Amino acid sequence: MNIAFLTPEFPHVKTGPSGGLGTSIFNLAKGLIQSGHEVSVLVYGQNEDEVFNDNGVTFYKIKNIKLKGFSRFLTQNKIQRLINNLVKNNKIDILEAPDWTGITSNIHSTCPIIIRLHGSDTYFCYLEDRPVKFLNQYYEKKALQKADGLLSVSRYTADLTKKLFSLHKEFMIIPNGIDLEGFSNREIENEENTILYFGTLIRKKGALELPLIFNEVCKNNKNVKLILIGRDASDILSGNTSTWKMMQELFDTRAIQNVIYLGSVPYNEIKNSIAKASVCVFPTFAEALPLSWIEAMTMNKAIVASNIGWANEVIEDSVSGFLVHPLSHKEYAQKIQELLQNEKLRFQFGAQARKKVEEEFCIEIVAKKNVEFYEEIIFRCKND
Repeated sequence: MNIAFLTPEFPHVKTGPSGGLGTSIFNLAKGLIQSGHEVSVLVYGQNEDEVFNDNGVTFYKIKNIKLKGFSRFLTQNKIQRLINNLVKNNKIDILEAPDWTGITSNIHSTCPIIIRLHGSDTYFCYLEDRPVKFLNQYYEKKALQKADGLLSVSRYTADLTKKLFSLHKEFMIIPNGIDLEGFSNREIENEENTILYFGTLIRKKGALELPLIFNEVCKNNKNVKLILIGRDASDILSGNTSTWKMMQELFDTRAIQNVIYLGSVPYNEIKNSIAKASVCVFPTFAEALPLSWIEAMTMNKAIVASNIGWANEVIEDSVSGFLVHPLSHKEYAQKIQELLQNEKLRFQFGAQARKKVEEEFCIEIVAKKNVEFYEEIIFRCKND
């Protein structure tokens, strides 16, 4: 089968930096190729048009067309021509795109289009309690309504999306997958009293709660360290250009001396930092199904994460990690401290977390489920 992904990001030196969306496509593409399928990745928003091959994937870099008032329409038309030309030349059997901003809303493809929920702008605005742009909501709903098939990375995201858009369509739930070999538990010595957060420094991921939580941890543990890895983002609500600067103002004078911010680091170095950490923390308010949690779980790490919505689809509270509301700073700190003081409990949580990944998030299992869904949609479209 020839499977294509349309995306605004992908982790490759030629396509620029990527977040969880691009990384999830990277993992799935690897699993599909290992299963004998052909994969193409169409990345829009690029600095030039280019076609190249790497690691079995054919990449199509797409430069957006910029013309005031017409940029979106013209870019979608350009993408449509590329897709239909690839279909004509038997290079695409099915196309998958994300829900974010409804990129396929005005694309009329000659092959079936699948929309996968990674979290639309409408979805995240709802979770963050901020207004959504009318056009984003309009295009996202239109794309979902006209899609030939709908996937979601979590049941929570599917149910909330149906409610927000008043949809009467069903979603197949297939979670993000991960390559177990790429995240094997490395022979790197664990550093005691080390807390790791990796992800964008942004309000919706709980970055502004983290200093208040760490202040509480430091009251009872003078030797604890907090390692921060990730891009510094601007803050939409306050208009501040740096969330990291906002965070620094929230740490107390003693706690901030034990904070190390490494900024953005290469993917392989993040794996080394996970391996060294005693505990990984994710006090997020808004996710669909966080790949960062699964990455830490794959490396047998004890986690303290948010208890909101999607969380129990990833972690079983007090079995494979602790789940606490990000605003419960003292309770969150207590759970971190409990793990720092109890090596046996960290080991138990880490072992259960790894087991969960092997059973549900292993890329071989996830890729197989995706192929079965793609085949079902292709068959249905041919016989409609």
